[in-house]
Amino acid sequence: MMSWLLILLPLAGVLAIIVSPARMAKMLALLTSLVVFGVSIAAAVGFDGWGKGTWGLEGAFNWLSRYGIEIQVGADSVSLILVLLTTLLLPLAVLGSFTSVRDRLREYYGWLLGLEAAMIGVFLARDLIFFYVCFEFTLVPMFFLIAIYGSTNRARASMKFLIYTFTGSLITLAAFLWLAWSASQAADGQWTFSIAALTHHATTSLAGSEQAWLLLALLIGFGVKVPIFPVHTWLPLAHTEAPTAGSVILAGVLLKLGTYGLYRFMLPMCPEAVVAWAPVIAILAIIGILYAALICWVQTDVKKLVAYSSVSHLGFCILGLFALNPMGLEGAILYMVNHGLSTGALFFLIGMMYERFHTRDMREVGGLAGRMPVWAFFMVFFVLASVGLPGLNGFVSEFLCLIATFSAGDMGAYPGVLGPWYAAIAALGMIFAAMYLLIMVGKMVFGPERLPAGSHDDGTLPRDLGAREITVLVPLAVLCIVLGVQPWLVIDGTSAAVADTLAVYQPIFEQLTQQTGASVTNALVGGTP
Repeated sequence: MMSWLLILLPLAGVLAIIVSPARMAKMLALLTSLVVFGVSIAAAVGFDGWGKGTWGLEGAFNWLSRYGIEIQVGADSVSLILVLLTTLLLPLAVLGSFTSVRDRLREYYGWLLGLEAAMIGVFLARDLIFFYVCFEFTLVPMFFLIAIYGSTNRARASMKFLIYTFTGSLITLAAFLWLAWSASQAADGQWTFSIAALTHHATTSLAGSEQAWLLLALLIGFGVKVPIFPVHTWLPLAHTEAPTAGSVILAGVLLKLGTYGLYRFMLPMCPEAVVAWAPVIAILAIIGILYAALICWVQTDVKKLVAYSSVSHLGFCILGLFALNPMGLEGAILYMVNHGLSTGALFFLIGMMYERFHTRDMREVGGLAGRMPVWAFFMVFFVLASVGLPGLNGFVSEFLCLIATFSAGDMGAYPGVLGPWYAAIAALGMIFAAMYLLIMVGKMVFGPERLPAGSHDDGTLPRDLGAREITVLVPLAVLCIVLGVQPWLVIDGTSAAVADTLAVYQPIFEQLTQQTGASVTNALVGGTP
């Protein structure tokens, strides 16, 4: 019941906004998103699968069951953590939009709530039909949020976003349908779209070459969503042109649909192909880390800089996933959450600054510490979280992903096909990130004050951050500290689910390490061989 409530309550909020006066839209959206957040907290408190790898909050709707189509929902610890991230960011995005969006309010807040329902549906789906419908529907609200409420180049940004992501999704759909057809052939014509059943079929019945084609199709669809180099070019433009709330949701949750898809589908469905192609995928991730970091270094648009930083940061998440060991997967899952918190907060801060000065050009505006000390404090704080300062959330997840990559080989503590060189080269991205983010802070926060010639105070906003804006930022800052000093809240909760995902790799790595006589059983469940 909880799963259905989490999906249906935002849709009920959309209906309420449609039939209500426009002036009530933002309060209805805020109330609905807060109720959904409360339901997600109640679901998390009552969930008994933390640290166990079991599923809960399950429900099913028999729809065309004779054709194998049955809408199934449920959550394990990984999906529930991402649901919590989604339901946390939505009320903050709504609250952060109160002064920045003043026209077509019912459409704006309706699209935000519809997007929330679709994203939650992706994380809770347990059959391919419902997963794909929700996965694809996320394109529609975000397209309109960018196209209607974005900046000057919003038309190009929305179309590029739609074309890239829709094309990738179609290729993934073809892979899903082929997989379901293959399973039906093995089951005397009985179709099923259950993710669990199709995962079992893929791992037990598909040859290595078939898994490789399946991996390629899934990588295209989910890789565009992450995005992985070289299919990343839509993201900086979409981020730059989107309204503030759109950028926050795009960075905080929508990109995680790609990494979640890799974790939920590619890793368990294509183990032989993943082991064979993990080095190639890791190289693409490393190129993205370094290439995007170098682009960030020369940016003058502060929003575009943070947008490109997402491409670089999520490369570490990809490395953690394809290290194929518990440390890497746990670090990658933690990274999904941490990136959503710190990068989402940076987009909030940039939006708050843009509302006051109507520019994002670091050559025109900067040295704001004297004028906006509260804004400057939060800016420095969240940049340090993104850099990976020990004690804040970004450090632990980045460290785990790199150490897992370093250890994933013949000379490391875990079996794997990566190793020290992958980690050493990727670690340069951490140095570059510190340089371009701290340079950005130096220009935006410190030094002589610079204000654009055409800036003006229309009296609608305080000189520094107001109570509403501080309310948006404080929960994110608190969570950055909490997850910085207590990352085990996420790591321990997901450890059993990670072990279940990696179980299929045990016989593969046993074959690869036969000659050395090393056992990988303990390593794949969290120990050291």
